[in-house]
Amino acid sequence: MTATTARDPRTALVLFSGGQDSTTCLAWALDRFNRVETLGFDYGQRHRIELDCRLTVLAELRQQFPQWADRLGDDHVLDLGLIGQLSDTALTAEREIEFQANGLPNTFVPGRNLLFLGFAATLAYRRGASVLVGGMCETDYSGYPDCRDNTLKVLQVALSLGLATPMTVDTPLMFLTKAQTWELAEQLGGPALTALVIEHTHTCYLGERGTRHPWGHGCGHCPACELRHAGHAAWLADAG
Repeated sequence: MTATTARDPRTALVLFSGGQDSTTCLAWALDRFNRVETLGFDYGQRHRIELDCRLTVLAELRQQFPQWADRLGDDHVLDLGLIGQLSDTALTAEREIEFQANGLPNTFVPGRNLLFLGFAATLAYRRGASVLVGGMCETDYSGYPDCRDNTLKVLQVALSLGLATPMTVDTPLMFLTKAQTWELAEQLGGPALTALVIEHTHTCYLGERGTRHPWGHGCGHCPACELRHAGHAAWLADAG
C-alpha cells in the first residue's frame, strides 16, 4: 500500500461511474488531493444499475478507509438523458453488441466523454475544483476516440481557455493495461480495496449483477466483462 507524502492542495472532481476504473481513479485522487468530490451521469445507460453501485462503493470507501473519508466530499449526479436521445448504441438501447463498419464497437456513444468533461468542468468551476479525474484509457480499451490521450490533452486546453482558469484533466489509467489497473488498486488500498472492487463495482454492459465471478459480478461474456476477467487473471498470474 502506498501513500502520498505531500498532498496536492487542489480540489479534484472525479468522474465516478461506480465501475472498476473510476473506483481506482477515485482511490488515486483520494491518495493525492486535499479534497475530492465525485460526479456521476444518468444518460439512459443500459447498465443503469451502476448508479446504485456507485453509492455502495462510496459508502464502503468511507467506512473501510478512514484515512480517505475526511477528504471525500460531496457526490453529484447529472441527468444527461439527452445523450440517449441522440445516440443509437448498445449502451443506450437493447441491441446486440457488435462491431460497426467504421471498426468501432456499437457500445461507442459518440461525444460521451467530451460532454462528460464539459459538464464536469462547469461543475468544477462552481465548486472551486481545478482537477478533473477520469478513467479513460487507450491501452485496454475498445478503440473509443474520446478515450485517447491526444483527445483529452486538447480538451484540457479548450476547457482552460473557455473557463479562463487552469483546468487539469488527469487520466491515471491512460497507459495501463487492465492487469496494471488491478495492481494499482492493490498498491493504493491493499487487499481491502481490490476486494471492494470485486464485490461492489459494476462493469458489465448488460447490467447483470446475478453471477459472482472471481473478478466480480457480470454476465461474463460482454466486452467489458471479458476485459475485466482477462485483466484480473493476468494480474493474479503476475502476482504469483
